Formats: sequence, structure tokens, C-alpha cells
Amino acid sequence: MTKRTRVAVLGSTSFSASDFIDLLLDQENFEVLGISRSKEENPALIRHLNRPLDHYQFKQLHLFHDSQEILSALDDFEPDYVVNYAAQGEVRSSFDQPEAHYRTNSLANVMLMNGLRQRDYLKRFVQISTPEIYGTCEGAVTEDQAINPSSPYAASKAGADMFLSVLHKTYDFPCVITRATNVYGSYQQLYRIIPRTIIFAKTGKVLTLDGGGVAVKSYIHIRDVSIATQSVMEKGENGQIYHISPDQGISIREVVETVCRLCDQDFDEIVTVGPERPGQDKAYILDSERIRTELSWKPRIEFEQGIKEVIDWVERDWSTIQNLNLDYQFAD
Repeated sequence: MTKRTRVAVLGSTSFSASDFIDLLLDQENFEVLGISRSKEENPALIRHLNRPLDHYQFKQLHLFHDSQEILSALDDFEPDYVVNYAAQGEVRSSFDQPEAHYRTNSLANVMLMNGLRQRDYLKRFVQISTPEIYGTCEGAVTEDQAINPSSPYAASKAGADMFLSVLHKTYDFPCVITRATNVYGSYQQLYRIIPRTIIFAKTGKVLTLDGGGVAVKSYIHIRDVSIATQSVMEKGENGQIYHISPDQGISIREVVETVCRLCDQDFDEIVTVGPERPGQDKAYILDSERIRTELSWKPRIEFEQGIKEVIDWVERDWSTIQNLNLDYQFAD
């Protein structure tokens, strides 16, 4: 029997990581180790828990507090690839607790990366970054865009990215960085705009739209992003950054309007305009020509098709979802 490719996924209980794990487990040739500070306990929010978990194991370890235990677990598993989703997320909370975001997104990541640079079993380290580090931009942003973060969250993520670049330049550490635009799909955290709007439309609650939703984002289905991430993991060029984005941007207001229409709900009845949140970038549209040209990737899931899938998930798991907290849950 052919030896399976081993992939360690850090931050494995996050929305994006769980979808990536689910994609790998669809393929017989992968063995996966998931590592997260959170327990794997809610199948309504963790996609890969809804499937047989053959060729998968999980360890509950904290990226900062258990850094040596994580390195030991990786040494035991000897992964071909490490894909790092682990992060303290959410822009708004980063203004209230910037030190926690720096502890995880910068310091803990630096400890992980520096610890892995001498492991000869590792073929490639994949850092899941964010376009938030570019700040507000005009036009389509390419991978060589200057970093100009607008929030502690973005600045803390940028710190780890720059350290990884130093490791590659100095030690030829095999690594790549991905930056995807706004992901969405089934099993996403409920405070995110698309599932939140669906829930508010279903319950008749009034949704506050920060700044009227004029900020332009680029929404892309999580499975398209997971497929792109696997392609970068296996075929990317070390030292490169890869943007993952759809063909065009859309304002947050248009996103909410689309969700309301597909939920057969009047936008004006459930939406009110609130003040703009701190650190909100007016727009970022990523140029993803590199991954499209070099790795022959392109997004395949249409936006409305993806929204309908999220609506179906909320309906299917409503008995659980209706009892969950809709606000961002800070964990450190």
C-alpha cells in the first residue's frame, strides 16, 4: 500500500481549517493531524465531524501555552506538510485586547515557525494569512503590495508573515503564504455577516449594518479556497505569496440584500444602519492571477449557489444553531 501523505493542520477547529480537513479526508491518500486550543465538540459548526474520521487524529493544544507539546506532537507525527490556520481573529476585538492578538498571531507563530525550521521531515509550511494586512487599497492588489495594516489584528498577522519571510531568506525554510478574501459557507462562525443575516431573517431580528455596508469585499466559497490551499501546499513555489480571490468584489450591503432576497425577507424591515466600526478597510480586491496562471486554479462555486447552501445548513441544524451565541467569542 502506498504511504499516505501526512498533513498537520493547526487551528483545526476553525471554519476554514475544518473545511480543508474535510477536503483532505475525501481523498484516500492523506493522513491528517488536527491541533487546536478548542475542543472538537459541535458538529453543527465543525464540518469534518460530520464524516468518518479514518486517517485522522486530534490533539487539544494551545499554540502559545503548549508550544513545546505541539512541536513534540509534530515530531511524533512527522508531517510532510504543516498548514497553519491558528490565529486570534476578528478586527473589532483586537482594539480591545491587542496584546492577546500579538501573543497568538505574532509571538506564538514565531515560536512555531522557528521550532520547525530545523525539522528535516517537513516538505513545506503553509501560513494562512489575511489581506487585512494591506489596509485600504485602490484597484486590484497584487502579492507585492506594501503592508499597511489598519488594526491590531492585521498588524499582528503581518508580524508573523514577515518573520516567515526572514526564515526563508536566511535558512531557505520551505514555506508559502496564502491570503484569501472573505470566505463564507456552511459551518461558518455565526457572528459572520452571512450566517448572521440568515439567522436574523429567520427570527425577525433587526440587523445593524456597520456604516451602511458600503465597504467592498470579495466573497469566495470556502471549498474553492480549500482546493486552492491544497494546490499551493503541494505545488506552490517556496517563498511565494498566493492570493485566493473571486472574479469581482461586492459591497457588504449587496451581500445582505442577496441573503434577504433568497430568504424571502424584506431588507428594509430587518436592517438598520449603524456607525462604521474601527479599522474597517473601505475596500480590498485581490489580484489572484498568480495562482490561476501557475497552478491552474479558479473559483467554481457561484455566490448565490453558495448562499443557498448556507441557508440549507442553517435550516438543517436549526435546533442546535438557535441556542448558540451569535456574538464573537473571544478565546485566548
